[in-house]
Amino acid sequence: MQNIVILAGNIGQSPEVRTTQSGTKITNFSLATSRPRLSEGRVQRDENGYRVMDTEWHRITCFNGLGKTVAEHCEKGMKVLVHGRIHYTKWIDSMGNDRYGCEIIAEKVDFLSRPKSAENENPELVDRDDEIPF
Repeated sequence: MQNIVILAGNIGQSPEVRTTQSGTKITNFSLATSRPRLSEGRVQRDENGYRVMDTEWHRITCFNGLGKTVAEHCEKGMKVLVHGRIHYTKWIDSMGNDRYGCEIIAEKVDFLSRPKSAENENPELVDRDDEIPF
């Protein structure tokens, strides 16, 4: 049995970090994934000829070191690739109703666009000697 999720998308808001009473750091962010809207097997287009896209939002949760890295280097709009697993929760709200939630527990996050700490680096100062083929 496997529970594997791989999502590529854009971060919807800057990551939020909280610490549990036991000291575990938890980082959450939202991730938007998009796909073309289909009708009868064909991609729908708007009046200007652009593809109509459907966007889904995913709640991503990272723990400890991974969460720290995400919080330090990620921001709204960045493209990331998340490897993880689906986690469902159930609770009873204040009215006594059963409530359900779904989140992705991240096990790995790859940056597909430049991390915010790297954006300020001067590209002319990067040593590129190892990129020269011999």
